[in-house]
Amino acid sequence: MTDPTLPQLPATSREWHLVARPHGWPEAEDVALREVPVVAPGEGRILVRNLHFSVDPYMRGRMDETKSYIPAFALDRPMEGGAVGEVVASRADGFAVGDHVLHFSGWREYADVDAAQAVKVDADLAPLSAYLGVLGMTGLTAYAGLFEVASFKEGDAVFVSGAAGAVGNQVGQMARIKGASRVIGSAGSDEKVKYLVDELGFDAAFNYKNGPVHEQLAAAAPDGIDVYFDNVGGDHLEAAIGALKVHGRVTVCGMISGYNDTEPHPGPRNMPMIIGKRLRLQGILVGDHYDLQGRFVQEVGSWLASGELKYRETVVEGIENGYDAFLGMLRGENTGKMVVSTIR
Repeated sequence: MTDPTLPQLPATSREWHLVARPHGWPEAEDVALREVPVVAPGEGRILVRNLHFSVDPYMRGRMDETKSYIPAFALDRPMEGGAVGEVVASRADGFAVGDHVLHFSGWREYADVDAAQAVKVDADLAPLSAYLGVLGMTGLTAYAGLFEVASFKEGDAVFVSGAAGAVGNQVGQMARIKGASRVIGSAGSDEKVKYLVDELGFDAAFNYKNGPVHEQLAAAAPDGIDVYFDNVGGDHLEAAIGALKVHGRVTVCGMISGYNDTEPHPGPRNMPMIIGKRLRLQGILVGDHYDLQGRFVQEVGSWLASGELKYRETVVEGIENGYDAFLGMLRGENTGKMVVSTIR
């Protein structure tokens, strides 16, 4: 029997399923966009019409069936990730039809969500998509990675790889706002380099495709660096180890240069420098730092309001284009956060 307290719901929803585990670069045949029935939420649950969902580098690792800090995507099931949307049916206290929520059931048009795993967001404070980026997991990763993991202090010289990406551009700006002596970024195009310097206030930036990274970094930071925020790995990490001063710190956030390699990724050739320089290298998982959430939202919110901190999104419209957006993000086609909008 139809529950008279629930609104009329759509009959079906589309969602992206992983159907095969990629070997190397993901292919179109590894996923399928499938139509599934929409069911009314059970007790304690809400049905959300997703308006935007996130595609992120870490999702590539979840496509592989390897032991990691987060379970692999299940085959023939919808993939997961951050999403923000509108509640269209609720059987949970504290959530009403029309509320906007952030949750982790992305890659689909409609999501049946445990209300305990959803957080209300305010569309009047910021565009909803911002809660997937600058005010969401991406922004908190930058904030915690710079200030807690890397122990940033005023006067530090900071190098950020993948600096035009979702996390990297926030790290560089936060360092500048907090009094870095120099902020350097790497990016994959001359246009992105110009964006970093002219719009975001980086002191220097370089296109890593234009020459050896260690040479370009040495030219951009002739006096060395104190902090390296790593989104790339590979030759960037090797160059940073060479440029770091004694007691330098490295936050290892991502190594996108090797995510699609089919053979083990070679490590930096200068790792003995870690000993002599007494460097500290530490990985970051944002889930370890949710205790910073209140401070993060207050401080970053004030920077956004004042215009000190800027953000950009690359928005791909249509759920049918979601997988192309994911592949484009892996190729570095985005500036800022890559977001898929399910509405046109």
